[in-house]
Amino acid sequence: MSPVASSPRWALALALCLALATACGRVGEEAGIKRVAVEALPAGPVELVFPEQGAYTGAYVDFGEGEDDVTYDAIADFEQMTGKHLALVAFGSFWGEQAFPEKQARIVAAYGAVPLIFWSPWDRPYMENRGPDRFNIPAILAGTWDDYIDRWADGAKAHGKPLLVTWGLEANGSWFPWSGVFYGGGDIIGEEKGRTLYAGPEMVKRANRYVIDRVRARGVDNILWGYHANNASLPKGTDWNTIAAYYPGDAYVDWLGLSVYGKIQRFDGWPSFHDVMEDAYSELHRINPAKPMILAEWGVGEFPPGDKADFIRTAFGSLKERYPLFRAAVFWHERWETEAGTFSNLRVNSSPESLAAYREGVSDPWWLDKPQFRPKVVAAASHPASSPQGAVTPTDISPRAAAAPIGPSRRADSSPTATSQAAPAPGATSPSAATPPTSSPPASQPVGR
Repeated sequence: MSPVASSPRWALALALCLALATACGRVGEEAGIKRVAVEALPAGPVELVFPEQGAYTGAYVDFGEGEDDVTYDAIADFEQMTGKHLALVAFGSFWGEQAFPEKQARIVAAYGAVPLIFWSPWDRPYMENRGPDRFNIPAILAGTWDDYIDRWADGAKAHGKPLLVTWGLEANGSWFPWSGVFYGGGDIIGEEKGRTLYAGPEMVKRANRYVIDRVRARGVDNILWGYHANNASLPKGTDWNTIAAYYPGDAYVDWLGLSVYGKIQRFDGWPSFHDVMEDAYSELHRINPAKPMILAEWGVGEFPPGDKADFIRTAFGSLKERYPLFRAAVFWHERWETEAGTFSNLRVNSSPESLAAYREGVSDPWWLDKPQFRPKVVAAASHPASSPQGAVTPTDISPRAAAAPIGPSRRADSSPTATSQAAPAPGATSPSAATPPTSSPPASQPVGR
């Protein structure tokens, strides 16, 4: 035995070192989640790329009433529970807070994900079905909230890292105060290029463009703007209230988003995943087949005898095989109280069977657990389509499928509701990008949060 080893002091020191090394190893494993954000990013400004094959994992993980009480622990706990890192983390930014969510965005970036921000002109209390408040669309267009928009924009610019943002989500529903139903609805106000103009959608589109133009005027170039519709329109069966009616135009949209839920309230029926997805998928895609698509919200409640686990398994399989144009899918992990005083449990762990189905589905390599980035080329930022594909290799923790670079769109606006004949997104597989599945399922139930 060596003198060093036989010394009690050295033995104690050695034991402490071993314990420290073990602890550091554990900490390193836990902090590996945090290191992703640093190791994944190239030097200098970067932009997000969407994968040509596969889709990003994403979730909203029950951040509270304002959907903005983002914590690192909540995100990391969701990852531990589901067995997969999140590439996107969604949360709300309501105008009632009057601030850019810098803390929340930093937490998400530190975790190694890209924030998906639902930027909503909504005042406290954040209750649905109560009509416009002080952030009403006429007030926005009159410039009443310009100072707040500018401050929010400056906060986004100062954040610097890539953001996904959608303003005024699910406007084709009637539950949020920015819905077109509150601003003239289907009143005809004119015609443009053979297209009837309806008061409600036109007002919402004007406000959407106004806000984005003002943000861009502040020099903000790290946002990919989304158009986010609900799968079913309410009121339904109208000429004016459709998914396409609220589309603000190609110059204002970098990606197309959709909310798709199964049963979320006790009085609902139990539709299949295809029932609530099929028609909406086709309608959204037809707006512009060249735009990347994101399933910005999806989920289902636990309502036996309805089989939530089967709904989840079907969703994962179908998103890969039947609806492959989605480049990300964001699960809405929340337990919430309905207006009827009942509860709807959309959490992935609402039952052991549901959690097992989610873990199994997300484990497929199709679901990419880390966002991919490329160095931002300032000269090409105004015309992202002009950049040759493959000119820059996306950066990631581990090799992934090739990705198509996406940057903020600045193309001239086309007819907002016209069906584009542009080529499909790169990497799109069967069904044809120009004609996704168009079978006619039973009408889905409109949903809102």
